[in-house]
Amino acid sequence: MQQIANYKSFSGEVKYFQHQSKACDSEMTFSIYLPKQAIEKKLPAILWLSGLTCNHENFISKAGAQQYADEHGIILIMPDTSPRNVGVAGADNDYDLGYGAGFYVNATQVPWQKNFSMDKYIIKELLPLCCAELPINPDKISIMGHSMGGHGAMVLALRHPELFQSVSAFAPICAPSQTPWGEKAFKAYLGDDRNTWLEYDSCYLIQQGAKKLPLRVEQGGADQFLAEQLKPELLQEVCTIAQYPLEYYFRDGFDHSYYFIASFIGEHMAFHAAHLACTD
Repeated sequence: MQQIANYKSFSGEVKYFQHQSKACDSEMTFSIYLPKQAIEKKLPAILWLSGLTCNHENFISKAGAQQYADEHGIILIMPDTSPRNVGVAGADNDYDLGYGAGFYVNATQVPWQKNFSMDKYIIKELLPLCCAELPINPDKISIMGHSMGGHGAMVLALRHPELFQSVSAFAPICAPSQTPWGEKAFKAYLGDDRNTWLEYDSCYLIQQGAKKLPLRVEQGGADQFLAEQLKPELLQEVCTIAQYPLEYYFRDGFDHSYYFIASFIGEHMAFHAAHLACTD
């Protein structure tokens, strides 16, 4: 971990780090927020996964989550959404594939498989690194995200439930194997066999009996991607059938932007704080 930036924010500090990733065979960048309580003791942490075109900066600079991290005594961890500048031809041609669009899967197809292993990177490298180098209680970690990152938060929680206490998402891609964004990314990263796609589809994983974790989903009614790309009705249906503990909130008038996230991030932070048993 090499610190590349540091900013005073609310009661604590935002820090940017770089490190060499074996999973992505590249240098990766991530951000953290350390509230003032981190000076004295180990704290719970929340991992935030961002959406298409975003990097490690978007959430921490736009959502205003630091004030709630201060209130509850929680460390925030924000990875990038993909490796960068690794020499993959065409990786910067489309906003929804390649750089800024890792989809939190472990790619198996040429030319992506060498670098685009975001599931492995986050679970096997980033979280252990942060727990080793930062004052984090490894038994108290939750995860949340937005859009592609909402898909990522749900899928990583469903695939690795032993690591997380709770999960939440803003406007997530709920059934990526059935939407244009997901179909495009999964075909490129995972190949033509749709059965392999299901390993990264939240609806399928819940259907197959994934371990139950507290789940909160926030969806804006004026979201321009709601009908075609997000399909929260499919998630609601499988959660009802599987008796999966979903708290679903539909917010009239809100779109897909960070204005929506900033409006309800305090409620999501409180949701996770309750499941992380925060006392501050």
